[in-house]
Amino acid sequence: MTQFDYDLFVIGGGSGGVRAARIAAAEGGAKVGLAEESRMGGTCVIRGCVPKKLMVFASEFPGQIEDARAYGWEVQNHGFDWVRFRTALETELTRLENAYRSTLKTAGVTIHDTRATVVDAHTVQLATGARFTTRHILIATGGRPFVPEVPGAELAVTSNEMFHLPALPNRALVVGGGYIASEFSCILNGLGVKTTQYYRGAQILRGFDDEARGHVSNAMQAAGIAVHCGTDVLRLEKTQGGIRAVATDGSEREFDLVLYATGRKPNSAGLGLEALGVAFGRNGEIKVSDWSQTAVPSIHAVGDVTDRVNLTPVAIREGHAFADTLFRGVPTKFEHLNIASAVFTQPELGTIGLTEEQARAQGPTEVYVAAFRPMKTLFAGRQDRVLMKLLVSVETRKVLGCHIVGEGAGEMIQLVAIAIGMGATKEDFDRTVAVHPTMAEELVTMRKPARIV
Repeated sequence: MTQFDYDLFVIGGGSGGVRAARIAAAEGGAKVGLAEESRMGGTCVIRGCVPKKLMVFASEFPGQIEDARAYGWEVQNHGFDWVRFRTALETELTRLENAYRSTLKTAGVTIHDTRATVVDAHTVQLATGARFTTRHILIATGGRPFVPEVPGAELAVTSNEMFHLPALPNRALVVGGGYIASEFSCILNGLGVKTTQYYRGAQILRGFDDEARGHVSNAMQAAGIAVHCGTDVLRLEKTQGGIRAVATDGSEREFDLVLYATGRKPNSAGLGLEALGVAFGRNGEIKVSDWSQTAVPSIHAVGDVTDRVNLTPVAIREGHAFADTLFRGVPTKFEHLNIASAVFTQPELGTIGLTEEQARAQGPTEVYVAAFRPMKTLFAGRQDRVLMKLLVSVETRKVLGCHIVGEGAGEMIQLVAIAIGMGATKEDFDRTVAVHPTMAEELVTMRKPARIV
């Protein structure tokens, strides 16, 4: 039998790669190596979900301070100290990175803090020149922000740089209409930045339920964000006072910061995979089977580099399934179905299952909708509105989708996901006694459909 230096070599130290490495080593008894050229933890921990969510928390305090006054508290908003927050944020990210490293070392994984590429089906090479043979290779290199080729694009930043700005801008332009762009628009606006958002499409948050994304867009504009749909940047120009954005709508506006959040691309180039026969999709994603296996049997891939469902928990589940299959003797496929997600705009959007548009295409669907002003901010005099929406198959009575817009939507949708994943019917929801007074009680008290489509 051929002797290898490793049973598994993982390229990429993000959530998916780390989970696969840990399970293979600690529970599968494999000898595992892992190479990461940047900071351990990957996009989510270092430059994505975690720092972004902490920025979301920071940006929500001005509204909470105003609410506190309405509730009788004597509080003053003396402004936001960006440098103080950024320093604390970096300390927290370092703590999390060290936790990831500790977890890998405890599991017995050998860490290589450098770039690795693939030489052949069973050999990897580090940037240091060292080579290792391995029975299996796992590519878990994630994705990177994509910036279109427009004149002056070098003047813009991406989400990677947003957590390290030397100072907050006074005026910011966010280009893009997806969840990253919309979240950062809300964050900047909450932190006191005059924020404008350009999106070339007809409505932000493409791919989400139309009614839900319209609800979010209206709330963002009511909060002071200038959302311009059907608008894109033609060119950026450096000016004495900032950056001029010349747009397709004929406008020319000046900003201190331009953030491009126009999508992400898989980090698949330059790894040496092309010459080995690994297949790629149109976006550069590595094509894999349901078992996360590429066209080269010893090479697998998980996470955003495969461009299946680009969410951190999905990458973790894919990595775990891979390790279970190859190293624990438990063949496991991760089914990419009924995956709940949340968009941390203000207000939040939590969603699972089919949109109304998708459900309509599948067959007759009852649409249950509740829109109301929540008790907490109603008392404080705010005009916030919550949206609760259930989509129910007329034929099977199963709840096909749920969409929540409002404070805590991400927390609520996690629990709804359990019910929908188990195949709950509308009658199962109806039998559930409401918890009062809560916003979530609306999910079990909607009795008549608003429409049947």
